[in-house]
Amino acid sequence: MHYIIGVDIGTTSTKTVAFNLQGQVLADHSVEYPLLTPQPAYSEQNPDEVLQAVRDTIKTVVSAMRQTGFTVAGLAGISFSSAMHSLIALDEAGNLLTNSITWADTRSNDHAAQIKNSALGHNIYRRTGTPIHPMSPLCKLVWLQAEQPELAKKAHKFISIKEYVFFRLFGQYLVDYSIASATGLFDIFTLQWFGPALQLAGITEANLSEPQPGTHVVRGLSPEEAKNLGVDPQVPFILGGSDGCLANLGSSAIRPGSAALTIGTSGAIRVISADPATDSQERIFSYILTPEHYVLGGPVSNGAILLRWFRDQFGLPETQLAQDLSSDAYELLLQKAASIPAGSEGLLFLPYLLGERAPIWDANARGVYFGLNVTHTRAHMLRALLEGILFGLYSVATALMQVTGSIDVIYANGGFAKGDIWVQMLADIFNQEIRVTESVESSALGAAIMGMLTLKIIPDFEGVEKLVPVARTYQPREENHAIYQKLYAIYEGLYPKLKQDFAAITALQK
Repeated sequence: MHYIIGVDIGTTSTKTVAFNLQGQVLADHSVEYPLLTPQPAYSEQNPDEVLQAVRDTIKTVVSAMRQTGFTVAGLAGISFSSAMHSLIALDEAGNLLTNSITWADTRSNDHAAQIKNSALGHNIYRRTGTPIHPMSPLCKLVWLQAEQPELAKKAHKFISIKEYVFFRLFGQYLVDYSIASATGLFDIFTLQWFGPALQLAGITEANLSEPQPGTHVVRGLSPEEAKNLGVDPQVPFILGGSDGCLANLGSSAIRPGSAALTIGTSGAIRVISADPATDSQERIFSYILTPEHYVLGGPVSNGAILLRWFRDQFGLPETQLAQDLSSDAYELLLQKAASIPAGSEGLLFLPYLLGERAPIWDANARGVYFGLNVTHTRAHMLRALLEGILFGLYSVATALMQVTGSIDVIYANGGFAKGDIWVQMLADIFNQEIRVTESVESSALGAAIMGMLTLKIIPDFEGVEKLVPVARTYQPREENHAIYQKLYAIYEGLYPKLKQDFAAITALQK
């Protein structure tokens, strides 16, 4: 009896899932950690809190498997998924010089704007597939060199959160192609660090980890580490990939015309291509799953984190009721939103509380309720917020299809796909069939499938659909789609009219 573990290192939590070799969930455990915002535009994590979450979740899941009859030898391997774009500076002894600066951090916005409007910036996008934006480690490094030069001089390595985990577990600096391709520093055509980007960032290859395919295996945990985790010291650890790329694999959205749409803390819609491709308008990314599979798409900064914001700021009644009923506040909020008709009776929401990435790539963008009147209630504002997040993703999908062709079916994954209400809104807005797989934790499953490929449990990705059965499908409702189309036309016109005002109000906060 064998099983495989997928570890998904996210922005606000790490989730570890044990799967059997048919892709079914056997056990899972997650640990949350805070997103640190010490000042405006900053968004960080404590790397050691994340590392401890990885250790704790693996240990808990392995223990649960042992209690159900699996032996230590039954663990085939542990494979990793991780959020992209993080940056950590370490000194020569491997000590932390910074927290993990996450994708949501926008402190480098001014530097990013200068790079984006230059010929060098355009060339970097074309070669790396990473849009020029404060999310990217490239822009973070430029900021660091300019604003904290003494710290930059002390730094020996600049790595991501997953690289930090592997460094602490094995003492090696390794990065998979997938994470590397989201840095703005990696040439997706040659699979090497891109010299002009490194020169702009003020670093050399020696300051970065060694790029490896996602199938790269590391063995040799220390006896103490292995004992703590409850695993054999020689159990294979597989590098895996980024959460976005692996979400496509873990939802079986790997064929032409199929897309994976994820809403977790942030959100994204992605398709897989046999070749890298960039957009003349620089709206989408082109990342690597394997050298034969490129993931094209666009991320939005504002996903379910906005629902958390609404819960924390305006959801006290549902929070208290959930405590009384031993229920879930989010489910109560979604039920409240479902009581409002499609289109929120003319209320629109620009969901840019964290700025925005695709397709506008503007860290200055801000959230806006538009059309508010005295008949609108808190429930209207909640439903408009959910619809606004989906309108943002629809805008990304429109840009993506202009580059890659039509999308025929969408696989929904991430925490939002656990319920019906939000997914039905998605079907209505996109006017597409939406499929939800049995395991909505698609990034963890994608990591596990990458592990199965590495360990030759499966020969290739061709039969991945067998590992990812569809649990539910949602069909669009034409009457709702018609309403949404009219509102979307207004939604699309709002940002261009407000762009300069967003920049002005941001300048007032500096």
